[in-house]
Amino acid sequence: MLESLGQVGALTASPWIYAVVAVSVLLDVFLPILPSGVLVIAAATAAAAGSAAGSGAARGDVPDVLFLILSAATASVVGDLVAYRLAWRGGPRLDRALARSRRLRSAQERLGAALARGGGALVVLARFAPAGRSVVSFTAGVLHRRARDFLPWSALAGLSWAAYSTALGYFGAHWLGTRWLATLVSLAALFAAGAGAGYWMRRRPAEA
Repeated sequence: MLESLGQVGALTASPWIYAVVAVSVLLDVFLPILPSGVLVIAAATAAAAGSAAGSGAARGDVPDVLFLILSAATASVVGDLVAYRLAWRGGPRLDRALARSRRLRSAQERLGAALARGGGALVVLARFAPAGRSVVSFTAGVLHRRARDFLPWSALAGLSWAAYSTALGYFGAHWLGTRWLATLVSLAALFAAGAGAGYWMRRRPAEA
C-alpha cells in the first residue's frame, strides 16, 4: 500500500498530474474501481508540501490546488454527461443488462423514483457513494430526464467532491505533517463519507 502511494506521490511532481487526474475521474463513471480519489488526495498533499516549503522552485514541482479542483470537477461533469447520453440512446439495452442483476435493478428503481421527483440533491450525494455516480448518471439517461435538470446538479456534485477531496489532502498534510500519513487519513475520511452517502441513499428513497 505504501509503495503504491509512493508511486502516486512521484507522479504528482509531474505537470501531467492534471491530465492523469482528469482521465481517471472521467472514466471512473464507467469503471468505479479507478483510484481517482487517491490521485486527487495525493496531489493535494503534494500541494500542501509545496506551500509549506515556501520556495518558488519547490512550488513549481507540485500541483496548484485551484487547477486540481477545476480539472477533477470538469472531468466529473464530462464523464456524467457521456454516461447520461449513452444511457439516453441505449436505454432499452441498458435496461436488459440491469435486469440481470436484482441488486442493480432495485437500485435503479429507487433512484429512478427519486429522480422522477426532481431529487437533484441525490445527484450530489451519489457522487460520494461507491458507484453511486454511475447509477445516477445512467438512470437519469434511461429515464430521459432533461439535461437542464440533471447537469447543474452534476456540476455541483463534481465541484463538491473535487473540493472536498482536495481539502482533505491539503489540510490533512498541513495538520498531520507527514504526507503518507495525511494521505491515509484523508482516504479514510473520503471512504467514510462514501459509506455514509451510500447508507443515506439506501434509506432516503425508501423513507420518501
